[in-house]
This record gives sequence, C-alpha cells and structure tokens, in this order.
Amino acid sequence: MKKFVIAAATVLAAASSTAALARTVTSTIVNVDAKGDAITLADGKTLNLPEGIEVETLKVGEKVIVTYSTKSGKSLVSNIQPAK
Repeated sequence: MKKFVIAAATVLAAASSTAALARTVTSTIVNVDAKGDAITLADGKTLNLPEGIEVETLKVGEKVIVTYSTKSGKSLVSNIQPAK
C-alpha cells in the first residue's frame, strides 16, 4: 500500500508540474485583440493577457519577449517585454 501511495503521488506531481511549465519566446505581434485581452504572435499562437498587462500598451509589428504557460488549453502570459 505504501508503494502505491508513493507512486500515485509521484505521478500526480509530475502531471501537475508539466502543465504549468513556463515557456519564453521572442516573436512579433501580428494581432492585438483589445476586447478579448489577447495577442497573436507571428507563429500563429494566441496568448491571453492577465489583469495587470494592458493590451493597449502593445502594438502590431512590435517584437517582444513573452513568458507564458498553458493551462486547460489556454496560454496565459506572465511577462511581456520589448525585444532588443
């Protein structure tokens, strides 16, 4: 029984940590959706912006470095800054 609990806890920990891995990409914004609080990058990936990151500060054509994580099929930005 003890081995089963340890194995189950290990699987659960691995599954939950995999879903929350943050990714960082450098790309160009090709679309800004002010109503949906989202941006689309040159690779076609649409990222949702949380409270605290104002979509109005971002512009189409701007090159950015974005850190985001994917949870329940949605990509949520945790940090965005201009790329040099």
